[in-house]
This record gives sequence, structure tokens and C-alpha cells, in this order.
Amino acid sequence: MELSSPRFKALAVSAGFTFWFIIIISALGVFSIESSIIFVVVVFSLMQLLALKVSKALDVFAKYNTKFFLGILFVTVIAVYGLLFKLLRIDQLRLKKQKKTYWLPSEKSPYSRIFKEY
Repeated sequence: MELSSPRFKALAVSAGFTFWFIIIISALGVFSIESSIIFVVVVFSLMQLLALKVSKALDVFAKYNTKFFLGILFVTVIAVYGLLFKLLRIDQLRLKKQKKTYWLPSEKSPYSRIFKEY
């Protein structure tokens, strides 16, 4: 991001502001398309006008916004995988046998050269 032009930084940060604005007002239950459009127009125009003056601040915001967003995404993906494995009764390490599992039994393999199935 440090090597990008100030206009591109302003565009990326404006998109981040818009994303978080929509998330927050949707969570509060006061979402309206009119307020979103007004917010987007105001933020994009202000950021483009002040892009050269606030270029360093845009770098800082973009860096922390990306870390925060990717952190939330990582935690969400891990949680979804954990829930799916629990619901489908998949034992990732095959430490115990379960009645209704989606893994193939490795002991009853018709091929003698296959010892484990992953």
C-alpha cells in the first residue's frame, strides 16, 4: 500500500469505510439505502479531495483495517469448519470410532497394500 498512488489509497480506504458503515448500521437495524448512498458519496469525494494531504494516515488505516478484517475472516472460517466437523461427526485425527461417520473404514480395505486412508 505504501507504493500505491494517493488516489488509489483513498479509494481503498473509502471502500473500507463504506464496508464498516454498512456492517454497523445493519447491525443496529437502521439500514437505509439513502443513508448509504449519501455516506458513500461524501466519503469518496472527501477522500479524493484530501488524498494527497492524508496519504500517510491512509496507509495506517488501510494496514489496520486489513489486519482486523482478515482476523475476523480467519476466526469465522475456523469456527465454521469446527461446527461442520462437529455436526458431521468427522474425527480429524481418527482417534475414536464413531457410529455415523463419513470416513471410510481403513481396516476393511480390499487392497492389501493400502494401510491408511486419508
